Amino acid sequence: MRFGILFLLVGVFNLVLAQGSYAPDADTPGTTAMHKDSSAFVAWATGATVERGWQNILDTTLGKTTVGSVSAALGQAGDGSVISLGDGGEIILTFDSPVMNGAGADFAVFENGFDNNFLELAFVEVSSNGVDFVRFPSHSETQTSTQVGGFGTLDATMIHNLAGKYKAKYGTPFDLEDLIDSSGIDVNNITHIKIIDVVGSINDSVARYDSYGNKVNDPFPTPFPSGGFDLDGVGVVHQFVGVEENMSNRIQLYPNPTSDFLNIRAKEEVELDIFNHKGQRLKHLKVKQSQQLDFRSFAEGIYYIRISNTRNNQLIQAERIVIIK
Repeated sequence: MRFGILFLLVGVFNLVLAQGSYAPDADTPGTTAMHKDSSAFVAWATGATVERGWQNILDTTLGKTTVGSVSAALGQAGDGSVISLGDGGEIILTFDSPVMNGAGADFAVFENGFDNNFLELAFVEVSSNGVDFVRFPSHSETQTSTQVGGFGTLDATMIHNLAGKYKAKYGTPFDLEDLIDSSGIDVNNITHIKIIDVVGSINDSVARYDSYGNKVNDPFPTPFPSGGFDLDGVGVVHQFVGVEENMSNRIQLYPNPTSDFLNIRAKEEVELDIFNHKGQRLKHLKVKQSQQLDFRSFAEGIYYIRISNTRNNQLIQAERIVIIK
């Protein structure tokens, strides 16, 4: 009996050791996966350009992937259509309004993995001008001594900030707060999101690396027209919406530009967060109906105001405010 208990404890200990450092799969408590029908999504990608990758980067005679069209990456995920990027392929998504840094996840990327373990991964980068991109810091704890085969499996707990961490209909969330100190982008004005297939090979000649210098090991090769990362969609959680775009106009901010005071009028109690151009929060306050905000101590420049519901912190409206001296 003692030996049985000992073996059981060893088994549990080994199971714990086998787990990674990050959130588990979409069906396990503690997951960060976002379902495609989540009310958190306020918009989806509306435009895209793609550069296909090879079916097998080590055998380019097979050609590049062909499955899916750009339109498959637009609109809500989960409609059964995807675009296959191939080894090292990439796609750049655009939106009707910029993505902005809010509380928690700001957008999510959807792949079409058919279960919690067959996962194909991609790096994610963002840009405020479509030219200069910054990559999210990523981490793969998957072993790199043995190649994960074309139909091999991965453990979601060993994957962080790589798109494709979750199965079909569940998006991998990304938080722009991770890039708050990055130069070359405005985290409150993300106009382009780039998805780049990781290749997945541990062959030194073609391997791709995470932010810690680890090779990213995922199913390879996948020598098919549908090979590589299969993008299903990109859902937006926090999106910039100007007054002229917000038909409800529940909040009025004026004058804009201003040099000293900004008048705020609301029809309900709301919470305001003021950010600088780097996305750093400078001030937080509650407004019941009307209030005057003193900007005299603020330096000249562009600021962002996030207006949210006091009951559930849901975004109502977002504004750019220009301070002139």
